Amino acid sequence: MASYVLSGAEALTFSRGRNPVGFGLMEFSRSGICLPKMGAISFTGSNLKAKTVAPRCSASSSRPASQPRFIQHKKEAFWFYRFLSIVYDHVINPGHWTEDMRDDALEPADLYDPRLKVVDVGGGTGFTTLGIIKHIYPKNVTILDQSPHQLEKARQKEALKECTIIEGDAEDLPFPTDSVDRYISAGSIEYWPDPQRGIKEAYRVLKLGGLACVIGPVYPTFWLSRFFADMWMLFPKEEEYIEWFKKAGFKDVKLKRIGPKWYRGVRRHGLIMGCSVTGVKRESGDSPLQLGPKAEDVDKPVNPFAFLMRFILGTIAAAYYVLVPIYMWIKDQIVPKGQPI
Repeated sequence: MASYVLSGAEALTFSRGRNPVGFGLMEFSRSGICLPKMGAISFTGSNLKAKTVAPRCSASSSRPASQPRFIQHKKEAFWFYRFLSIVYDHVINPGHWTEDMRDDALEPADLYDPRLKVVDVGGGTGFTTLGIIKHIYPKNVTILDQSPHQLEKARQKEALKECTIIEGDAEDLPFPTDSVDRYISAGSIEYWPDPQRGIKEAYRVLKLGGLACVIGPVYPTFWLSRFFADMWMLFPKEEEYIEWFKKAGFKDVKLKRIGPKWYRGVRRHGLIMGCSVTGVKRESGDSPLQLGPKAEDVDKPVNPFAFLMRFILGTIAAAYYVLVPIYMWIKDQIVPKGQPI
């Protein structure tokens, strides 16, 4: 798994048409960007120097995070994973979330001491947790997910027998304030109706000096991929992650780009696992950010016809992203190494 590791100034603004490229570790301020092909960038103070010419794409205009996609409501995500859990580890992960990617994405979480207390929010089948327990005692790790079907797969893994496994809501965590050393969430934020609330909760449960690591999708720039991304679930832009972390109160916010090695750094189709974002809690207590009531009431009755239509359309959109990594793998096999795909 190759990646560029870059460091930057406290706040960087990227103008349209001059954007960072390739994999890397970055900090952003709010602006519109598009993600071109692989390259390297360097930072000197607040100045940005790019070795690659302007990208062949325009700034994307995704639907706001406040307008959930078809499988971004909790009930739809619950049923989606009811069926996906059957093939998740063997069909989905090989194309989007490999062991090499997992280890690369977890590196910024700084799991340096096996005694650290860690929560894996949206831990699902425990695939990411298997990477965590390479560094942390399993008895110190808690896996939380809203899907009992996913968690049942985690309970079947012998290596996770000593982990605490519980059902719960990422936007309303059942942990005390200032109670854990590391908050890790991989492949979960895309199903949160209110991502800002989830990251605010990450801040609350961390101890002073604790670190949050959120691993998730990145928004595509290719038109067809954008269409299906907007139908399926939340694909945040990189600067949205940074904004959510900073609003929640996190400091030293950084973003590391990741991706399957056979993509050769291509990000125009978006990625189910495209970045690892970290932030440090520098003050104890709850997040300084004040939010209103939760965006979604899971107990509220829903129109069964509307629910079914949303579920079917969202699942069709998801099928597109099963095909994308296969398409990219075929291109990787055909196009000579060293040439762009």
